[in-house]
Amino acid sequence: MSEHVSPGAGPPPPAYPVRVDGVLDPPLSRGLWLVKWLLLVPHLVVLVFLWAAVGVVTVVAFFAVLVTARYPRPLFDFTVGVLRWTWRVQHYGYSALGTDRYPPFTLADVPGHPARLDVVYPERMSRGLVLVKWLLALPHYLVLAVFVGGGLWFGTGDWDGDGVWSEGWAAGGLVALLVLVAGVVLLVTGRYPQPLYDFVLGMDRWSLRVTGYVLLLTDAYPPFRFDMGGTDPAALPAPAAAPPVPAGQAPPGGATAVPVAAPATSRWTAGPVVAVVAGALLVTAATGLLAAGGSLLWADTTQRDGGFVTSEPAAVDTAGHAAVSQGLLLQGDGTDWVVDELLGTARVQATATGPDDELFLGLARTADVDRYLGGVARAEVEPAESGWWSGDEWAWAVDAEAGGSPPVPPEEAGIWAASAVGTGSVTLDWRPDEGDWTVVLMRTDGGAGIEADVRVGATLPGLTWVSVSLLAVGALLLGGGVLLVALGAHRARPLPPSGPVPAAGPPVLPRPRGAEPEPTPTRTRQD
Repeated sequence: MSEHVSPGAGPPPPAYPVRVDGVLDPPLSRGLWLVKWLLLVPHLVVLVFLWAAVGVVTVVAFFAVLVTARYPRPLFDFTVGVLRWTWRVQHYGYSALGTDRYPPFTLADVPGHPARLDVVYPERMSRGLVLVKWLLALPHYLVLAVFVGGGLWFGTGDWDGDGVWSEGWAAGGLVALLVLVAGVVLLVTGRYPQPLYDFVLGMDRWSLRVTGYVLLLTDAYPPFRFDMGGTDPAALPAPAAAPPVPAGQAPPGGATAVPVAAPATSRWTAGPVVAVVAGALLVTAATGLLAAGGSLLWADTTQRDGGFVTSEPAAVDTAGHAAVSQGLLLQGDGTDWVVDELLGTARVQATATGPDDELFLGLARTADVDRYLGGVARAEVEPAESGWWSGDEWAWAVDAEAGGSPPVPPEEAGIWAASAVGTGSVTLDWRPDEGDWTVVLMRTDGGAGIEADVRVGATLPGLTWVSVSLLAVGALLLGGGVLLVALGAHRARPLPPSGPVPAAGPPVLPRPRGAEPEPTPTRTRQD
């Protein structure tokens, strides 16, 4: 074991309930770090599901703390176990490269392992603080953006019209950069520079303390302090224990001997872990179904206009002679059922920007539209894509094509299955039928320049029972998921205390592989 201690160090820093130890564990292979990403794939797959479960468990703990001011102990042990597992993987992998010992597949603490993590269980927690921890941790997020990722951005293109880089790639944080440097040094020299390792561990420790705070595991605010080194200098000390008293003898000072129970141990074995993970996945799926069902039911009850559920109006602006939709293909044996039971009557409504403009809306088979508008200046219109994080309103994306004028005005084309003409505003209602269909918006005279707000909608007769079905299935999945989480937590309750507490001492740190065990000190009795 190699531990770096600065000479002349001052008093130890104030204690913090999240303890993070990561001892450098030589000898380290020169080249193993090049393939650790592959060796860690099984761990990463398992951790994806475990962290999904942590998300659900944290929500449950949030409400438990809010109501009872207590974090349920089995759920606390589960979250700490996942955080501990993650730290062992990070220490082996590219957050430290501190050991070549393959991480064990367990939530439990492994004495003697070079990477260890523990959190002191809080008997009582603040009800109000649980509401704002995410906000209070914002200053730490800025620090962690530099430490563990997202703090650097290199642009490889020019500024676009929105004032952002048109192209670019994100670089990892300072931890990833320094670990890469350490890996190169290890590859060349066979040694990991101890000061560099201590610096990396300080950043890792800061990150894990903030993670524990945000996961509601402690009310103690993470310190803005860089505690370097493998052994956590700010860990809470273990309570001192009196030496065991031989049977039949009185304790020193005439005090009455009171047996002290050993601390409870967690039982998060494979069965309870699988139950909680499966329950969390069911709860996650149920959340999506309930959200979708609730949104559809809201639209069904509040967003109907004359029996139609319609979109918000969005502008279509093109200098061409026509605006056409993408082809709508309806085919198959179940088309009639889908139309009658789910879709119903479709509607397209266009309102011209100029109140005196005469508009034409028509629906025809796609092949006929292509023949009529072949070589004509037009624009293909489709809903614009936007991410869920975007605050942009619903809009149409317009892709213009150059060309000339149509051969005849639209009303004389003779290709329309349904059409409508109007001044200022025009509405086209149509019962969908099997085939490949395209909607066309033009001026009645076939002239160039179209500016209009367009809405689409349908009667959607099946919207009610679809939304109710989603809500029912979501409720069943939610109940099953909650039951599995509860059963897993119940089976993992800590065992009742048994036996005396062993004498407490400093944490057990691993010996370097191949090192000789330290001799046991002996006492010389002097008369």
